[in-house]
Amino acid sequence: MAATNATSFPIILPSERLRPFRRDLAELIIGFAMILLVLWLPTREQLVFGPIALLAPLALTLWRRPSREELGTSGRQFLRSLWILPASIALAAVSALLAQRFGTFHALFQPDFEHVGGYVLWTIYQQFLLQDFFMPRLTRVLNQESAIALGGVLFAAAHLPNPTLTLATLAWGVVSCWLFRRYRSLWVLGLAQGLLGLGFAICVPNAMHHHMRVGLGYIRYHAVQASQPAALPITTGR
Repeated sequence: MAATNATSFPIILPSERLRPFRRDLAELIIGFAMILLVLWLPTREQLVFGPIALLAPLALTLWRRPSREELGTSGRQFLRSLWILPASIALAAVSALLAQRFGTFHALFQPDFEHVGGYVLWTIYQQFLLQDFFMPRLTRVLNQESAIALGGVLFAAAHLPNPTLTLATLAWGVVSCWLFRRYRSLWVLGLAQGLLGLGFAICVPNAMHHHMRVGLGYIRYHAVQASQPAALPITTGR
């Protein structure tokens, strides 16, 4: 009687299935906790721990060797999503017209190239953190729809206790996650967030958004003299 060669399959133990899940969950919790910690630290401590909290997600992301398409930095993806920029400009322009009508429009604080350019670079990096660090892990832990919703919530939570900025970033967080899922363009979303953020800064009174501060900086805003406010609108806890 001829022997039958049975096809063998590798046996994956439950603990091995849970290992990637636990790693993703741990990186999500630790990464977000580090960002929140930095936002609620005084300025001196921020200068020490801030680079660690911001660069650690970059190192963990690049360590996996993602492609440019996965990161959302390819030129083809940029061109496909380019319509988002004029749409953001149009939205900011309409907001400015409405702000003028209702008397809330005001000049941008420190409208020089250094601060405006620095802010836009910061919004691009914010999108990197959200789309390339948090969203892949959220998607592996949850389903796509739940990951987008929770990604928006985490993005908004990082802007507490600023009420107007928290509401705005909740909406933008969900929209940007959906747009990234569809177009995977990091540069366009970062630039769009910069345009919308600058529009938000000049349309909403400073008394409400405290020069776009978050964390401890938002609470300490009234203790800082008007002649020495924090640089707008990096949205850190300074």
